[in-house]
Amino acid sequence: MKAALGLLLLLAGCAAAPEACPVGAAPATIAEAYFGRNVKGRAPVTDAEWARFMTDTVTPAFPDGLTVLDGVGQWRNATGRISREDSKVLLLVLPGQDQAAAAARLAPVTAAWKARFAQESVLTVFRAGCAGF
Repeated sequence: MKAALGLLLLLAGCAAAPEACPVGAAPATIAEAYFGRNVKGRAPVTDAEWARFMTDTVTPAFPDGLTVLDGVGQWRNATGRISREDSKVLLLVLPGQDQAAAAARLAPVTAAWKARFAQESVLTVFRAGCAGF
């Protein structure tokens, strides 16, 4: 019993608090969203359609700044088939926001994408980090 308690205390010590941010940086949430461009029954989302989505949906939701990258990915759809497609990767650095707040801000954007382009899903990733400008 004492050995188990000692091991438990040792493991608890390994789960130390997260490191503080370096000088000049502050806690932030980093959010990523992966928007597939294939659309069932029609041609893929065009650059012009993406630009409109950025203008009318993404930028109003995140006016302080963002980064968009082109990607190529694959995933297994609901029927088990592997789908490969071009994508847009939205990167957001949200200083002072926790992951729940970041997810709440991003949810309307991903919902709009799914509705507009009949998408089954949008992959989102949230992680803690530090940011300095």
